[in-house]
Amino acid sequence: MGVTISRSILAGMKKASAAAAPLEACGLLLGARGVVEQFTECANVSDMPEIRFEIDPTALFAALRDERAGGPLVLGYWHSHPSGDATPSRTDAAMAAPDGKLWVILGGDSVTCWRTHETGLWDRFESEALLIV
Repeated sequence: MGVTISRSILAGMKKASAAAAPLEACGLLLGARGVVEQFTECANVSDMPEIRFEIDPTALFAALRDERAGGPLVLGYWHSHPSGDATPSRTDAAMAAPDGKLWVILGGDSVTCWRTHETGLWDRFESEALLIV
């Protein structure tokens, strides 16, 4: 199953990533099944934001409340890797809940999309096809 995202949403995430560098930028992916219709930029509240991210829980809980009230689905998360590598890090794998959510990672000029699943620690991600429209 692929994931569709617009160039304008991707441009917004890239702009937020560049503004946050050398820290990791992060946020939520919202929309309908398989289509990212919007993104949010959230505060990175990690104690080490230059090498990992933690989405502000207040923003996440607000998005989940909106979802329950009929708003857009929380499809997953996005974050940047200022190092330029757009693959999940060991820290990403250790922190990822095996909930099937998407992870879009921006690193340098690369953008990748992953989905979490329930296997072992490092194997929690499977690559997802990302269709940019």
